[in-house]
Amino acid sequence: MLLITGASGLLGSHLVHELSKQDKKVRAIYRNNIPSGMPAGIEWVKADILDILSLEDAIKNVEQVYHCAAIVSFTPDKKEILHQTNVEGTTNVVNACLNNNIKKLLFVSSVAALGRIREDEKINEKMSWTEESSNSEYGKTKYLAEKEVWRGTGEGLNAVIINPVIILGSGDWEKGSSGIFKSAYNEFPWYTEGISGFVDVKDVVRAMIMLMNGAPNNERFIISAENISYKEIFTEIAINFGKKPPHRKVTPLLASIVWRWEALKSKITGKDPMLTKETAKTAQAKVYFDNKKFLSYAPNFEYTPIKESLKRICNELTAQQHL
Repeated sequence: MLLITGASGLLGSHLVHELSKQDKKVRAIYRNNIPSGMPAGIEWVKADILDILSLEDAIKNVEQVYHCAAIVSFTPDKKEILHQTNVEGTTNVVNACLNNNIKKLLFVSSVAALGRIREDEKINEKMSWTEESSNSEYGKTKYLAEKEVWRGTGEGLNAVIINPVIILGSGDWEKGSSGIFKSAYNEFPWYTEGISGFVDVKDVVRAMIMLMNGAPNNERFIISAENISYKEIFTEIAINFGKKPPHRKVTPLLASIVWRWEALKSKITGKDPMLTKETAKTAQAKVYFDNKKFLSYAPNFEYTPIKESLKRICNELTAQQHL
């Protein structure tokens, strides 16, 4: 039996589907409602990683744990919930794994935990978050969550950490990384020349299962297919949807004006801002990620070309959203 936290999210839901295809005995945590469209045969358990008692019940008789649950936000007023879910929640998961003698934990971290504002060098697994190399509270919480996993390994837990870049997949395009597809569909006109790593959600799932069932313990791996500009990503998505690609360049000055305006608007409306000081800086940065470590462990692993991924995902979203 294996347990998945965050099973209703983009990555967790794709993991549930893939493991179900492999006839694995899957137990998945849900907080409010069991997500729709899930395969049959999944054991759904109502629990919360911040509720130790429900978590301990959910983890009983489990051998492997995929910890995908997290809050991804760059909004300043989400600081408390970020620390609660990402740090305290991971602490609880690690402790539950230790208490129940789990054979292996796979923790989904993020490249944000490595300090991704480094334009002078490729980012690899030897790097860590610092005040100078990170501009987000989210990155800090993922770094602190990793420290909890390393603490668990010091107490005898077998664990492996993955640090995915921006994950592309067909999920709820009202939130998370899937939101870029909605923006492109709505012909969002702005682009930046910033560069980041991107990866297909299906490739992340394949890597997770491989690492869970493989030899690596007490290691972490960057999972990234390609380093591409945001402009290229948005343009390719727009073309796949038959929409107008972005055509207005965002300068650093314009970005600084917009994030301040969005902050003011957020205070008035109570809605999350479209752009924050952190995301404005990240979107301008040219950041390159080194994916050699994972590929040296799995030399036969082939990442899906991002153009191919974007075409598939746009087709899936066209069907899901009845576009």
